[in-house]
Amino acid sequence: MAPTRADGVQFKTSGRRRGRSRVRLSLATALSLLVLVTAGIGWAYFKFNGNIDTFGADGISGNRPAASRDGQNVLVIGSDARTGGNSDLGGGDKADTGRSDTAFLLHVYGDHKHAVAVSIPRDSLVDIPPCRLPDGRWTKPQSKVMFNSAYSVGDTAKGNPACTQNTVEQLTGLRVDHTIVVDFIGFSKLTEVVGGVQVCVPKDIYENDLNPHLATRGRRIFGKGEQTVSGQQALDYVRIRHGIGDGSDIGRIKRQQAFVASLLKKVKSDGLTPTRLLPLANAATQSMTVDPGLGSPDKLVSFAMSMADIDLHNTKFLTVPWRYEGARVAIVEPDAGALWAALKADRTLDGQDAGGKGSGAKDAKQAPGPSPAPSASGPISGKGIDIAVYNGTTVTGLAARATEALKAADFNITRTATARTQDYRTTVIEYGPGRKDQAEAAARLFATTDLRTTTDAGVSVILGQSYAESASGPAAAGPTALPSAVAAEARSGDDDLCTGLSNG
Repeated sequence: MAPTRADGVQFKTSGRRRGRSRVRLSLATALSLLVLVTAGIGWAYFKFNGNIDTFGADGISGNRPAASRDGQNVLVIGSDARTGGNSDLGGGDKADTGRSDTAFLLHVYGDHKHAVAVSIPRDSLVDIPPCRLPDGRWTKPQSKVMFNSAYSVGDTAKGNPACTQNTVEQLTGLRVDHTIVVDFIGFSKLTEVVGGVQVCVPKDIYENDLNPHLATRGRRIFGKGEQTVSGQQALDYVRIRHGIGDGSDIGRIKRQQAFVASLLKKVKSDGLTPTRLLPLANAATQSMTVDPGLGSPDKLVSFAMSMADIDLHNTKFLTVPWRYEGARVAIVEPDAGALWAALKADRTLDGQDAGGKGSGAKDAKQAPGPSPAPSASGPISGKGIDIAVYNGTTVTGLAARATEALKAADFNITRTATARTQDYRTTVIEYGPGRKDQAEAAARLFATTDLRTTTDAGVSVILGQSYAESASGPAAAGPTALPSAVAAEARSGDDDLCTGLSNG
């Protein structure tokens, strides 16, 4: 029936007006939904923002390597800190000093289609640089100490992630762009949110395999074979060290690598949708400590999405080249140096270039500020100049070649040796107080503009890959692929669950 006016006269409502009403209703509904969705996102943003803990940048060393060409390096630390309820999962004293239970350096290549995670055994003997204590003082350098002791510098319950970052940068010669620390609770919740992670257990596991101090073997906590684990059981799986293989940290690392690969596979198979990601983000941020560069939800999301296109097969896991040195682990050179150099150059494990575009601009922007070399012409004379020569590449015999060139120019060679890291792309001249003129003379011989001051006396030349190429052509620039023994140890993200595990 048509509507009636106040005076009793009926009139027709046009279809056009009814159409406008429906449009208004639809628009109002859409706006309401938009408000609700926006409010939900805003709520999630503030919730996640409140979850995120950061560690202070004041503990990060000022003496850092230059950035990689186009890739980025992320240090991931699994902390065994017992604070905040973690002792309920991992046992131990709540006030105990925090340690790094596991650590790996994730290199995301410049093409954002490849990645490699390099595990560093906790028992590795390394040099720890000066690190900041809670009271603001800096420690003295330590030599040949266990890698996981870097996280314990300062003896605090939450640990010292900045010190571990400094140690990794010194060890690898790679700049760590971000550091992420995950504790027991965070790890446990992540595995629950994804609905469990599939793993392979090489043998039956009992309680005393997890805790060797028990008088009896206790109940069986894992049966042999493939199974899905989450929560406490997932934590037990990645922490088991005794009772499998030789009981070392190396065998445990292999299982941890397989676990992370399986976790990534599960997340990718579920789909990167808001429904899936919001609970995952909530669980992750509740028990995560990050560097200031990742200290907000948008930064974390941006970082996560930058890796969305990396295929599982192109995600590799390996352990830094190592050998036993008594009860500890020694890092093997020059294999380790070749690995760090490959990552610095964005070379995959099989020697392919996986760098992104525009690397030259990034290098120019982020390299530490070198002093320009002089443009003077004429003969180069090194008479009266003492100089030390270091090979900063994996090319053998390069220091000997440079020594001959220096001697021919009358420089006096005081030492030849291998540099601390072998990932120098360009040749660097370092000089002490009052030695700038001498450094400039050496820089002319090596056609480098990278001059750097140091507190050490004298002048040092650290040979880079550019000198190797100019001295004897591209063929002598060193292998483009890693030593076969290193690459053969790598695990792909899509490998069979039971492949490459330590079976003893």
